[in-house]
Amino acid sequence: MRENRLRTLLNEGKPTFGTRVQSSWPTAIELVGRSGQFDYVEFLAEYAPYDLYALDNMGRAIELSPNFCGLIKMEQAAQWHLAVRAMSAGIQNLLFTDVRSVADAEACVRIVRPEGPDSDATHGMASGRVPVDSGADYIQYYNDAVIMLMIEKKGAVENLESILRVKGVDMVQFGPSDYGLSVGKPGRGYATGLHPEVLEARKYTNATAIKMGVRPRAEISSAAEAEYYLNLGVKDFNLSTDVAILRSFYRQEGGALREIVSRTKVAAGG
Repeated sequence: MRENRLRTLLNEGKPTFGTRVQSSWPTAIELVGRSGQFDYVEFLAEYAPYDLYALDNMGRAIELSPNFCGLIKMEQAAQWHLAVRAMSAGIQNLLFTDVRSVADAEACVRIVRPEGPDSDATHGMASGRVPVDSGADYIQYYNDAVIMLMIEKKGAVENLESILRVKGVDMVQFGPSDYGLSVGKPGRGYATGLHPEVLEARKYTNATAIKMGVRPRAEISSAAEAEYYLNLGVKDFNLSTDVAILRSFYRQEGGALREIVSRTKVAAGG
């Protein structure tokens, strides 16, 4: 059975590095793996169009690279169905959104872990393309899955310590944009420009998670942003997204090209 690289690194207490894609084109995922710089790729199913065949093809693309695995971010309305389908496609780890309470967190864990006589979990023998050969391997596959929760709602921050005590929650990530909206302090700036109340909630989330032994992950737009989080004790990072990278390139290089052409035309008297 294929190693779950993210689970291995968490068990060893080592840093983890991921990046995010909205494109379901398998080649985009293959390129991330071939870079050799990331432990996993995250598919943002919450935002992107895709179908179930795309999940299978993403799973195949992930398996082309060693020491590499997948994660999927799901909207709450689809999480029960999508968690099962993604894992059967070979996407080993799951990020759940819109958690507000202990009950929400417990539901996320039940969806992922295997059903059994001593468990109230609900994940059954979901046959698919995932390379798992036996019932025992299925149980290990489900138990190895890393469960990550978005802490992005007012209720989640208010109930944070109770949520972090839920057995099976491995990682959390603070979502400043959604949290700002939730508390009436919206702001578009992710790394900067956030309301002080949002910044304080982010600091509280990361510090509380570390204190309680749950790994907090930081989404960053550039490697330079990592220093701030490292000083707080955070060691799990997810770097940019395909759409953000393209948007930045088009804006910066497109603008630079226009400026160069404009100066040349002026100098030539055109």
